[in-house]
Amino acid sequence: MTLRTPRSAATRIAAAVALALLIDGPLTGQSAPTRPEDVGLSSGRLQRVTDAFRAYVEDGRLPGAVVLIARRGKIAYLEAFGHRDREAAAPMHPETIFRIASQTKAVVSVGVMILQEEGRLLVGDTVARYLPAFAKTTVAVPAASAGAYDVVPAKRPITIRDLLTHTAGIGYGQGTAADRWKEAGIQGWYFADRSEPIAETVDRMAALPFDAQPGERWVYGYATDILGALIERVSGEPLDAFLRSRIFTPLGMRSTQFYLPDSKRDRLAVVYSARGSGIERAPETGGMLSQGAYASGPRRSFSGGAGLLSTAPDYARFLQMLLNGGDLDGVRILSRASVRLMTVDHLNGIAFRPGQGFGLGFSIVKDLGARGVPGSDGEYSWGGAYHSTFWVDPAEQLIVVYMTQLIPADGLDDHGKLRALVYQAIVDGQE
Repeated sequence: MTLRTPRSAATRIAAAVALALLIDGPLTGQSAPTRPEDVGLSSGRLQRVTDAFRAYVEDGRLPGAVVLIARRGKIAYLEAFGHRDREAAAPMHPETIFRIASQTKAVVSVGVMILQEEGRLLVGDTVARYLPAFAKTTVAVPAASAGAYDVVPAKRPITIRDLLTHTAGIGYGQGTAADRWKEAGIQGWYFADRSEPIAETVDRMAALPFDAQPGERWVYGYATDILGALIERVSGEPLDAFLRSRIFTPLGMRSTQFYLPDSKRDRLAVVYSARGSGIERAPETGGMLSQGAYASGPRRSFSGGAGLLSTAPDYARFLQMLLNGGDLDGVRILSRASVRLMTVDHLNGIAFRPGQGFGLGFSIVKDLGARGVPGSDGEYSWGGAYHSTFWVDPAEQLIVVYMTQLIPADGLDDHGKLRALVYQAIVDGQE
């Protein structure tokens, strides 16, 4: 199917939305595209989003991207820019599949909450109750001489809540004891090329020195990969099967998975890197900064921290479920109480970012002024290593999903510009 480019912004948006609905299903059961004005957005002001992202592509700063904006449960804007594959002259489309990396974390965090609602765990439980390898963990503490460190026992057991909030002290293997993690072959977030099941990798992690004592610092790393292994242990299912049966299938997320089937390979976006000389295609192999093994790898490691592939419409359905308080189109994934617990700050004074805290799977805006960019208190968000991002603003009943594949993306201001342009388009029916 070919997406034509109509003359008017409103017609172009409607055509893009219609295409996405045919492929990945509507956001909330809508049978026709929504006019932006019907949900308090201005078509004319949304044209500024289109103009800005066309310019990023035309200037060679961005290979391609998809932007989705939904308000009050309706998709009001869905636009594809540039190319899925520049070398093949394959255009980006709303149904393009992206590596969403750490946006996987929000999905797996919901999986943990599902198990709590079923009475199979509590987020206050120790991880060792389900993964015995974590019964006695250690922490690397810098010593007096440069480069040296001591390994000391953890002061207390790590809990599931510690993992959900990234306060377990577990990084990505680049901390004080990086030499031990390197020797174990566990560094960085990329697991798609591993033949080792995630449960085995996580068990080996447990024997390595962590970066901080549980509950004392916010440390970003393998916490959600450990949660994925915990879900497998508690549910008795592989992580991919659990997420498919409990989240993806009920929500109609038909293009979300860990590894691509052959039938979808031609929808996967190419990874590019922003270098000094411009944008270059990433190599086919070579780890994190490559095209990766998502289509032809071993398909054995289901990384709960960074392994999923998805589309903008699929991920928007997941976010709309959360914004709705746990259900979508009559299908309930979580209770409102669980969503409320996930979307408040749990850091209790632990330093994070200005104006923000961290909930059970997302960052949370606590003080809009201290954060200093457009949004609302109570907004929750996160992003992925390939430069994708999302946010949910309950006060505005707003969802934004931005998908691209660029790593590294140094010097780009597209995230900040998108945020500014989305909020300036809210007019609440006033022209």
